[in-house]
Amino acid sequence: MKEVAARAGVALKTVSRVVNEEPNVSPELTAKVQAAIKELNYTPNESARMLRRGKTGTIAVVIRDIGDPFFASLGRAVELWARSSGSVVMIGLTDEDPERERDVCLEFVARRPDALIMAPIGETQDYLAPHVDAGMAVVTIDRPAHGIEADAVLADNAGGIDQAIDHLVRQGHRRIAYLGDDERIFTARERVVAYRAAMARHRIDVDEDLVHLSEPTTEGIGITLSAVLDRPEPATAILSANNMTTAEVLRGMAGRRDRVALVSFDDLALGDLLSPGLTAVAQSADVMARTAIQLMTERLPEPHRPGRTVRVPVKLTIRGSGEIPPSS
Repeated sequence: MKEVAARAGVALKTVSRVVNEEPNVSPELTAKVQAAIKELNYTPNESARMLRRGKTGTIAVVIRDIGDPFFASLGRAVELWARSSGSVVMIGLTDEDPERERDVCLEFVARRPDALIMAPIGETQDYLAPHVDAGMAVVTIDRPAHGIEADAVLADNAGGIDQAIDHLVRQGHRRIAYLGDDERIFTARERVVAYRAAMARHRIDVDEDLVHLSEPTTEGIGITLSAVLDRPEPATAILSANNMTTAEVLRGMAGRRDRVALVSFDDLALGDLLSPGLTAVAQSADVMARTAIQLMTERLPEPHRPGRTVRVPVKLTIRGSGEIPPSS
C-alpha cells in the first residue's frame, strides 16, 4: 500500500479508504489510486481486511461425499451463492466417518469461517461448542446436530415414504421390500421408521426378511436382491431409500428377468431416460441449500438465538417403474 501511495502521490490513508471503499475520497484521487493499483498489480489482503471487520468471508461446507449427486448439488448451490456474495467456500468430506467429521470440522474452524454448513454423521457435535459460543453460525442439512445450538434443514422423510408406500399399495402391492442405508444415519432411521408406520397404516404386516439396511455396494445390493426376490414368496415391489442404493438396485436388476416395481427416495439425474422411467420421491438439493443459506444469513447477526428446524417438502414423480403391477 505504501508503494501504491507513492506511485499515486497520495497519503497512505487515502489508499486505505479507496481499497476499503470508504466515502470522502474525491473521484480524482480515487482514479489515481486505482491507476497505481493496476500498474503495480497490487492485491489487497482480503483476510486481514475481513478480520478487522470481524469476518473472514469464508463458509465451510462438510458433507458426506462429493460423488453423491445430492451432496454435489448442495455444494454447487452454496458455491454459487458464495460467488455472488464475495465469499469463499471450503468443502470437506466425511465419508460417513464420525472421526473424519470431527477432524475436518476442527481443521476448518481453526481457519475462523463465518459459518459452517454440514451434514452430521457423528452422535454429537459438541466439539464445536466453543466455536458456536464464540459466534460461529452452524447450519446442518439433511440431518440435525446434537450437543450444539444450530439450525437444521431436513427433508420431509416421513411424508416422502408415505407417498411411496401409498402409491405402491394403490398398484396392488403388499409384499414391498425396503432397502435402506446404515441406521447410524439420521435419514436412514427416519425413513425405515416411516416405512413401518406406513405399512401398518395399510394393515400390512412387515416381513422382516424384506427389510435390508446396509451401505449400498454393488456386491451387497446383489446379495440383497437375491434375498428378497429369490424366495418362495418374493417381493413384488422395492422401495429404495436413497439414490446410491437405487443406482445399485438398477445395476443388479439389469441381469434379471423379474418384473418388479421400483420406487426410489431420491431421484437420479437420468431417471427419466430409463425404460421404464424411474418413479421417485424427489427432494430438491437446491431448495435445501437455499434454505440453509437463508438460515445462515439470519443467524450470522444473531449467533446465539435458539436453533430452528425447517422441513422441506418432497414430491413423488411418476414415470413407470413404480406402476408395474404385481405378477400373478
